[in-house]
Amino acid sequence: MILADTDVLIDYLAGVQPVADQILRHVETERLKTTAVSCFELLSGARQGKRGDAIRKLVSALDVLPLDRASAERAAWLRRELERIGQTIGMGDSLIAGIALANDLPLFTRNRKHFDRVPHLKLVDTRA
Repeated sequence: MILADTDVLIDYLAGVQPVADQILRHVETERLKTTAVSCFELLSGARQGKRGDAIRKLVSALDVLPLDRASAERAAWLRRELERIGQTIGMGDSLIAGIALANDLPLFTRNRKHFDRVPHLKLVDTRA
């Protein structure tokens, strides 16, 4: 199983390669999940029309992991640690990383600038 960040799901919807094909393979093999945070971010931009319909269809096809207590604790610890060393990554990314860490899942993202800072977080290569 892998956890998809918002950016790669947007790439999938836009047909950006090679990410779109990677997402499709993971969806077809039922190996892809996303977070409640990414679900919120995607649905916030899902207006009426074809694009909004595509977003809603994608979100409904994925398992969505919640921000539960264990995830919130991991995210809070991470946020404090990164603030301590002056390397913050933002609230949404902290929450996504906390969910990934609490569920021991690698994160599929192009945002290495932020997520490379997260100790113990495994990242999926988007260039494959």
